[in-house]
Order: sequence, then C-alpha cells, then structure tokens
Amino acid sequence: MLLQALVAVRDLSRLHDIAVILIRYGFGDIVERMGLTHALERAGQVLHHNNATQYAHLPAHTRVRRALEEMGPTFVKLGQVLATRVDLFEPEWITEFGKLQDNAPPVPYAVIRQQLFEDLGAPPEELFASFDPAPMAAASIAQVYRARLEDGSEIVVKVRRPGIRPVIEADLRWLMRLAELAEGESPELRSFRPREVVRQFALSLRRELDFAVECRNAEHVAHNFSGYSELPDVKPESPIIVIPRVYWQWTGERVCVQEYIEGIPGRRLQAVDEAGLDRKMLARRGAHAVLKMIVEDGFFHADPHPGNVFYLPGNRIAFIDFGMVGRLTEERREQLIRLLLGLVQHEPRRVLDVLLDWTGNSVQDETGLTLEIETFLDQYHGVPLKQLRLGAMLSDLVSILRHHQLMLPSDMALLVKAFISLEGMGRELDPDFDIASEAMPMLEHSLRERYTPASLIKRGGRAVVEALTLIAGLPHDVSRLLRAARRGRLEIHIDIAHLKHVGNQLDGAANRLAVGIVVAALIVGSSIVMTVSGGPRLFGLPFFGLTGLICSAIGGLWLLLSIWKSNRADRE
Repeated sequence: MLLQALVAVRDLSRLHDIAVILIRYGFGDIVERMGLTHALERAGQVLHHNNATQYAHLPAHTRVRRALEEMGPTFVKLGQVLATRVDLFEPEWITEFGKLQDNAPPVPYAVIRQQLFEDLGAPPEELFASFDPAPMAAASIAQVYRARLEDGSEIVVKVRRPGIRPVIEADLRWLMRLAELAEGESPELRSFRPREVVRQFALSLRRELDFAVECRNAEHVAHNFSGYSELPDVKPESPIIVIPRVYWQWTGERVCVQEYIEGIPGRRLQAVDEAGLDRKMLARRGAHAVLKMIVEDGFFHADPHPGNVFYLPGNRIAFIDFGMVGRLTEERREQLIRLLLGLVQHEPRRVLDVLLDWTGNSVQDETGLTLEIETFLDQYHGVPLKQLRLGAMLSDLVSILRHHQLMLPSDMALLVKAFISLEGMGRELDPDFDIASEAMPMLEHSLRERYTPASLIKRGGRAVVEALTLIAGLPHDVSRLLRAARRGRLEIHIDIAHLKHVGNQLDGAANRLAVGIVVAALIVGSSIVMTVSGGPRLFGLPFFGLTGLICSAIGGLWLLLSIWKSNRADRE
C-alpha cells in the first residue's frame, strides 16, 4: 500500500527527481530500502547508480546539506527547521544545516505580473506610484520587489512563486511516507518520533505559504512592542524596536505589502561603525527585545539571525520576516525561567525537574542523567556571571539530552536555537556581550511577578472557575456513566505500553503454527499419495503426491525464514 501511494501518478516525476539527487550524493541505499528503484523502474523511469561516487569524499553532513539544496524549497525549509533541533543533531550537523541558502533563480517578471494582477485586481504599475520589476531578492518560496506609494512611502511587495504549492504538497506527502517507513522499520529512529517531526514541519511550512499569517505575526509582535521603553514610565520619542507596517488592502495569501525598512543589515558591522552607532547598546537592546518576546509575551521571532535584523539611526533595531515564530504558554515560560535560573545559580535538581517535564519524564537512567547534570554544573561553580556563556551552556545541556535519547518539544527546541542565535549575534556586535547578566534581572522580575498578590489572586480565580465548571458538569457525567452501565455498554480502555507489539508477536506465532500444521498435513498426505498406483504421473512419480511435497517444502522454507527474521528482530 505504501508503494502504491509512493508511485501515485501525481508524485511520480517528483519522486524520480528526488531519487536521482539522493543517488548522486551517495544515498542510494536509502532509495533501495524504500523500494523506489523497483517502483520507478516498473513505471518506466530508469535510475542509474553509477554517479554515487561523485561526492563520496565529502562528509555525510555536507552531502545531506547539498542534497537538500538541490531537492528544492521544501527540503531547504526542512533543513532550516532541523537546524533548530539542537536536541537531535550534533553541532557539526547544526552548523551545516545553518548554511542552507534559500536562494533560487528569479521567476520572469511577466509571470509574476500576471499573478499580481489576479491577486491585486490591477497591474502593479497602476496601483503604485512606481514598481521596480527587478526583484530585490529571489528565494525558493517568494520574490521581493520594491515599490513606492502615491504619498512617497517606500514599500516592499513579497510575492509567492507561481505553482509552488503543488510541488510542496507532493514533497510533504513523500516526507510523511518516508517518516512512516523510518518509524516502522528503525527502532533507533522511532524514539525521535519522525512522523511527529514531519507533521509539525508540514504545519509550519503551510503557515509560511500563507503570507497573511506572516503579516498577522508581525502585527502581533508590533502590538506587544507598542509603547515599549527601556526605562519604566519613560516613553521614547521614536520606537526603539521597529516592526514593518502591513498594508492590508493589498495583502493576502500569495502577496504581502509591507513598509520598506531603510537601515543597515545585521551582517554589515563595518557600516554600523561608519554610521556612528553604538554596538554595545545595539547588542543590549536586541537582547532585551528578544528576551521580552520570550519571557513576557510568549510570542517570539524564532529566527533572530543577522539577515532578519536592521540597525537604524538612534541605535534602534528593526526585525523583519515573521514567517517562523515560536509560542510559549504561561506554564512553559515559568519552566524556562526555572531552568535558566537553575543553570545560572547551579541548582541541578531544578534543572533536572524542568527537563523531565519537557521530555515527558521518560528517561531510562534518571540517576545517570542527574549525575551528568551535576557534573556539568560543577564546572561552572564559582564562575562570575559575566563569564557565563548561556548559549554554550544550553548547547552542552542539550548534548546531555541527546546522549540519553531524550527529545525536546518543538516549541522548546525553537527557543533553545533562538537563545543560541541571540547570544552569537550579540557577541558579533560586542565581544564582551554578556547575555546572562542581561537576562538575570528580567528572569528574576518575571518570577517575582508570578507570586505577587494580584497574580496569585488571578490564578486562584481561574482555578476556582475551572473547579466550578468541573463540579457543574459532574452530575451529567455521572448520569451518562450510570446509563451506559445499565445498558451494558460500559467500556474501560487500558493502554499498556508495547501491548500492541506483544499482540503482533502472538498473531505471528499463531500464523506460523497454522502454517506448520498445514505443512505437516501436506507431508503426511503426499507421502500416502506417493504409495498409490495409478493417476497422472510426473517424472515417473505420482503428480499430486509430488505437488504436495513441493508445496510443503516451500511452506517449510517460508516457516524457517519467518522464524529467523523474528529472532533477529527480537535481538535488535
């Protein structure tokens, strides 16, 4: 059934392209194990494995990165998402995934103009005072153009590439089937829940295809920063943190129009010095802004790298591209605060409790994990706060989780990556940048705020409302329970870990027993038939007796092979 789905007509050409790229970069064994070679050759598309040595000299992580780039936008985005999974991959893999460039040859303007006409209701030259047909940037999903409004305002027009959605949907179907195959056949990969990773990635990518979602994210962040000031009760003359304005009259699923940010890109540090901006202040303001998004708002830019940041006059900072955002519940934010305070204040028990909450409390060797965390924190004991590298500490902590095969929830993996990116960008601006010192006051303040009388009363009020709602519904629930019991329809479902696996083993054993009985009956019956004279003969032997013995031999071989495979799977 899997192969039938894989070779569906709508995905056949795309699967062939992907298989060729995988073979070229030395991953032909994956193509073979998935059965793609046989399936595609049956469909008339021949795969040649003689190019597999072309990139054999490159490390595996480099070959994977290059293959992802060649396979197109879906896989580039997948690599960028995997770059956030510091809990799953070693540092060299994370670094390689971080090199993925989302660049592509531009689509001809005539094609873009036709789509803009469909989305905007008129050609862009008529809607805007000016429109530059040469794209500012061309990525795998979108192209960006510069334009001007009648009032002189500079804007950017971001257009989704025509025809990109069907390609991405085909790739997502292929990825999900690959994840199902990996989860079903590889016990090592099963612990990483590949289907859940692909499901989360698919949701994220489909949201990113809808530019209206990105613009709503930008407005959400802009609202959180309205009136934002570094000093309490002191409103700055101009916003310290700038989020591009959205022009909703022209924004939709396939196009978004936003304010053009005239500033210094985050990668041009020499231009920052030439403009006379204060690097230390920029690093501190950027850190405070991202920490506010994470700790106070629970809605943060999940990819704060220099390409998404601009520096403006007055040491102001602009954030762009809110296609990838992270969300944290109030409970998650409290856990994060406890974790970071535990790291800085050297409290291993607090750190362990938070990690167990995040990973589902499924650690097999809790004693060993506790010892590793204590040893890890001991090396920072007595180190001044200014010398702590919070990003490096989080990276080392995640390495411990990876060693114990523990997986972070997707929202926390995004958060850890954002912290690491934030510290790296801060140190590029200011080599003496100290994120621990910047974060500690905000973390302690947020923790104190949770236990003020007003906060306690608010949480207590919510708990009372939830309790009253539960009590109010209790009579109805009891009535339904008794009614089901009277009708004999009361069911109790017990979910025991690995029970399905045990059932499958029993089912397989019963099948082998049945085949064994049939084989034994065939041997006995065929032996009796062989002694009977008369009837058709083959090679001088009774035809039916010989046929029965051949069938019993085939059944016996199948039975032996099945037992051998079962024993091998149990040993693994």
